Amino acid sequence: MSGLLFTPFQWGSLSLKNRLVMAPMCMYSANEEGHVQPFHLAHYPARAYGGVSLVIVEATAVESRGRISIHDLGIYDDAQLAGLHQLVSAVHHGGAKIAIQLAHAGKKSGDMSQEAISPSAIPFTPEHRMPRAMTKEDIQTVIHHFRLAAHRAQQAGFDGVEIHGAHGYLINQFLSPLTNHRTDEYGGSIENRTRFLIEILQAVSTEFHGAIWVRLSVEEYAEGGHHVEETLRMLDLIKPYVVGVNVSSGGAVPVSIQSYPGYQLGYAKAIETQGIPTIGGGLVTTYEQIEDALGQGISLIYLGRELLLNPYFYLQLVKKYHPLDMIAPYKRG
Repeated sequence: MSGLLFTPFQWGSLSLKNRLVMAPMCMYSANEEGHVQPFHLAHYPARAYGGVSLVIVEATAVESRGRISIHDLGIYDDAQLAGLHQLVSAVHHGGAKIAIQLAHAGKKSGDMSQEAISPSAIPFTPEHRMPRAMTKEDIQTVIHHFRLAAHRAQQAGFDGVEIHGAHGYLINQFLSPLTNHRTDEYGGSIENRTRFLIEILQAVSTEFHGAIWVRLSVEEYAEGGHHVEETLRMLDLIKPYVVGVNVSSGGAVPVSIQSYPGYQLGYAKAIETQGIPTIGGGLVTTYEQIEDALGQGISLIYLGRELLLNPYFYLQLVKKYHPLDMIAPYKRG
């Protein structure tokens, strides 16, 4: 089959049949206990049957106060395991690999019944509630929750784990100098601000034995925040612990982002030049954009909104560019 999109790729321990990935997108469709619902069992397998090689499940909270909304999926209770295992099985039956994005919202938590925590007592905006600055004991507690979540991800049968370090959520709050004003070993220098993420990656790797990667906001679009140069320095520190990076941007502080088709692909290309595989994307909607990005050396491409609109995006490309493959486009398992 012609075209880089249709070629396989080895992402750590994951053998992917093509270069198309379903991006993690919050669906806010769990019950208040964070359990998988019939919606999830239709939503994610549909994209697997549609031909994507890897499905990344939405931000899944490692503790209840870390939920972006009270209808986020959770992986903080053993009672949530049965539904997650069912979801894994359904996606595998559709022919795709499946990863879970482990997340903690920090001060962006939408659960108003519990306190919000952050590296520093800085609200997202003056209109948002004030978070409590985390103690070192709090830091170790959250790291422990990530460890337990990784253990449950292993039990549920996920093929990969993505650590959510982007979009202004808790890990990003530690990484960014705009939101981390600590003076201890978790603040100040890039090395110190990256310490929390490194300790999470170390904890996760003791419990999860598949591919592990991180999603990062490579560019913060704000004076004094991270730009590509600072992110590359950070990646030098975490490179031993991950198979690659899912590239995103923004979210640490309120800013106006001038988005356009493929606006984040340049950040992915910059990281690839340092020998770190990436999943790149950002308003990518066409085959031509995908092929151009892959041709520039980006390893994998994620689609978000386009796959929400059209679960069969990939199959339609197969039909157009290699119709003989429609006889048996993918095998189960």
